[in-house]
Amino acid sequence: MKKTTVLALLIVSGLVHAQSAPASATASTKKDLVARLLVLQQPAVEQMAQSMAEGPAIRLQQQAALALQTRVPPDKRDAVAKLVEADLKKYADDVVPTVKQQAVKLAPTTIGALLEEKFTEDELKQLIAIIESPVNKKFAQMNPEFQKALSEKLVASTQASVEPKVKALQQAMATHMGLPAAPTSKASDAAGAKAPAATGSPTAKGAKK
Repeated sequence: MKKTTVLALLIVSGLVHAQSAPASATASTKKDLVARLLVLQQPAVEQMAQSMAEGPAIRLQQQAALALQTRVPPDKRDAVAKLVEADLKKYADDVVPTVKQQAVKLAPTTIGALLEEKFTEDELKQLIAIIESPVNKKFAQMNPEFQKALSEKLVASTQASVEPKVKALQQAMATHMGLPAAPTSKASDAAGAKAPAATGSPTAKGAKK
């Protein structure tokens, strides 16, 4: 009787181990797939973090551009623009690397957790195959060319209609704030062109002679 009981316990124990082993292996494989996906997506994570970090600086850059045109005497705009540009660059150099590093650190517990929860092992394998495919890599490498081609045509086709509206908006904002209206003469426009660019990376040059 005792031998029969021991044998039965051994059989049950073996079945339990046989059932749990594949589940454990599957979980391990799934975590490995998620980790691989996170490595593949790291450039996108870093780009998102950079955009978030640069957002406040870009908004301040836009405000500085307006202030330079409306509140700073023309003969001082170039010097002030250089000071503003130096501050923007210092901010980007200090903040962007830290935010990117923290984003990569948080990715496994945020993006990784969602990938593991929402995707099956087979789906994760398909995602990796798509991302690593030569066609997808080629498409991703073409993105800068796509953006350049579209932006050049977009600016050329909309500049004439958008620029007057931008100037009208600047003058309206200046009026609301009780500031002097932005100059409209060619000489004043040329001086105003020395202000930092209103869009783009905070590290881009915004003042040129």
